[in-house]
Amino acid sequence: MPKKALKWYLIKNFIFILFGIYVTEGLLSILYQQVIFPFLTDILEMQQITVSGSGNLLLSMIYIVLLYLISLLPGGAADYLQGLLSDLAGAGVQIRISSPFYPGWQGSLLTVMILLLLLSLLSLSILPYIAGSLWFYRIVTSKVNELLREEKERQLSYERKKSLLLSDIAHDIKTPITTICGYSKALAEGVASGEKSLDYLNAIYGKAMRIDELITLLFEYVKLDSEGFTLHRERGNLAELLRETVAAFYMDFEEKHIELTVDIPETYIPCDMDSLQLGRAVTNLLTNALRYGKEGGKVLIRLKNHTVTVADDGRPIDPAFAGRIFEPFSREDTVRATTGGSGLGLSITAKIVEMHGGKISLHTDFGEGYTKAFQIKLEAVR
Repeated sequence: MPKKALKWYLIKNFIFILFGIYVTEGLLSILYQQVIFPFLTDILEMQQITVSGSGNLLLSMIYIVLLYLISLLPGGAADYLQGLLSDLAGAGVQIRISSPFYPGWQGSLLTVMILLLLLSLLSLSILPYIAGSLWFYRIVTSKVNELLREEKERQLSYERKKSLLLSDIAHDIKTPITTICGYSKALAEGVASGEKSLDYLNAIYGKAMRIDELITLLFEYVKLDSEGFTLHRERGNLAELLRETVAAFYMDFEEKHIELTVDIPETYIPCDMDSLQLGRAVTNLLTNALRYGKEGGKVLIRLKNHTVTVADDGRPIDPAFAGRIFEPFSREDTVRATTGGSGLGLSITAKIVEMHGGKISLHTDFGEGYTKAFQIKLEAVR
């Protein structure tokens, strides 16, 4: 649960409990005024205790108990302390106790009984606060336990994904290494010559570049996921960043005969961003569109209201796969077999966008002739 949602959840329940305490205390006050205090007055009059005025029920009961305890002190001290306490309490509740000590065990027993009665009534007046505190404690404890369970589940899920990630890394690196080893051995033994040796060298180079790409992406992913990594955010022009990023892809899209539509306003679009990382996120989306877009197709990059859209008309994404497309090493089986994608680019993009306080989403029904679109929504600034 996000911190903001957790705060609102606790505040909402705290206010609800305070309201419950307020209502309960009001009902208890009515009970005290209509039933208990009249009965109590008759008993207290035996000890020359008079009660008048109105005020908070709990404070009134605490006041009565303190005054009664003070009344058991010697006369001079009792009068002084009662006056001092009355001054502190103000005019809300006026109580005067001038109770002499009754001789004998009957007087002591009466004193103890009245004291126990007052303490019982005080406990009853405290009950709403105790119940409210226990209720809030139970809510907080339940929520903490729920969050701990969720955290444990996230940790287990993370460990499973980590194991899967290591397995995929081993798979994706082993395949090109096997090719490199085989072709290198063939060249070393003189099996290949002429044009065939050149083909082998090109294959070795291609597989080496594939390993380099994978390790670079893996390094970026691990770096972003590390605890000490922070963005270097500065105020900049989001529109200009996108134009510079797209410019580096013009030749690549032309070579694949893909029509690139750029819809970026000429106006200054302020954004608090790490230009290097956010540029990498958009680069990954454009690389994704270039790799999976069809030859002779079209790609759109648009900036509108701090929302970056990269859309293409390539092969649609399976809805069953769309829900986990931003997870590391997530690839459809057909994609693994035909394009050799690493499955890290989109997860890196998602992490960068999240670190910027934005959201990334996939739309498989974008329209305008495009089969899919990735949208990055960033926080608007002034």
